Amino acid sequence: MSLLKSNKPIAVFDSGVGGISVLRELVHIMPNENYIYFGDSANAPYGTKTTDEVRELTIGHAKDLFEEGAKGLVVACNTATSAAVRNLRELYPKIPIVGIEPALKPAVEAKEHPTVLVMATPMTIREAKFQKLMERYQNQGEIIPLPCPGLMDFVERGDLNGDDLKKYLVELLYAYKQEPVDSVVLGCTHYPFVRDAIVETLGESVTVFDGGEGTAREMHRRLEEAHLLTDRTEKGEVEFRNSLPDSSDKIKLCKELLKEI
Repeated sequence: MSLLKSNKPIAVFDSGVGGISVLRELVHIMPNENYIYFGDSANAPYGTKTTDEVRELTIGHAKDLFEEGAKGLVVACNTATSAAVRNLRELYPKIPIVGIEPALKPAVEAKEHPTVLVMATPMTIREAKFQKLMERYQNQGEIIPLPCPGLMDFVERGDLNGDDLKKYLVELLYAYKQEPVDSVVLGCTHYPFVRDAIVETLGESVTVFDGGEGTAREMHRRLEEAHLLTDRTEKGEVEFRNSLPDSSDKIKLCKELLKEI
């Protein structure tokens, strides 16, 4: 593989700003790579759309990113992963494509038969991909799927610890405060940004899992296998893009979120 190809950027795609939680893991593991981060905020939220709508949007944006020369794609959105990653791999079999899924495996293996709350978008929870994942581990713990409509919107607004967010979480998680769970799986890439508020609501004893690090390590593995890791020795750059006509505020928020974590 030519060095020119290996020094092309890795594309990271999300429905908005949530995928920054995955991007930070990618930058940590592969700091010398260049990245294009594309957020489709004009069509957000994905979690309340139909599977066909999300699939069409994801495939369309992936096509544009590949045509620009992206050497790999991280679908840093649980909803888009469920709807489109399989199709993308069929369309682009020679390009490393990695999706993200709720980190159920480490959550159920953390202790014997734990109670695990999976917070995710309504669409992620109703998709067959998640249902199969839940079935795979249902004998290892009590798994409780919890749709969280509207939670990602707080992150999109940059509200990571405000009073409205806290009120939302108190109402959403009331039952699990009364009957505590062992762990929480953050099944949307937006949710790590409100991790502190979730822990504050449920209590310090809860263990929180998300799939960002595992996704980044899988992309590193696939790029290495394809001989596509960069040969640069200096720190790479991140180019931020967003589908909104006036995307300056979203891009500013993305940069702030990447620095914050």
